[in-house]
Amino acid sequence: MLEIRPNCECCDVDIAPSAVAYICTFECTWCPDCVERFPNRSCPNCGGDLQRRPTRPVAALINNSASTKRVVSPGCLEKVTGL
Repeated sequence: MLEIRPNCECCDVDIAPSAVAYICTFECTWCPDCVERFPNRSCPNCGGDLQRRPTRPVAALINNSASTKRVVSPGCLEKVTGL
C-alpha cells in the first residue's frame, strides 16, 4: 500500500491525499511545480520515472490513512533551481 506522503520532498508544500502529486518507484513524492523543474521530469533522488500518484478514495482513508511523516530532500531546491 502506498504511503501517500503529505508533502513535496523538494519544496515541502502540503499535498492533500486527493491532490495531484508525482511519485517514483521509491515513493519519493513531488508537487507538479517542482516536477516541471526536474531535468527530464525524472526523480532527482534516484533518476527514476515519475508518475501521477494514485488518489485514495475518502472512504478508504478511514481505515487506511495517509502518512503524516514529512520527508524533505536536503538541497533539492538548490539542485533544481541552481540557487
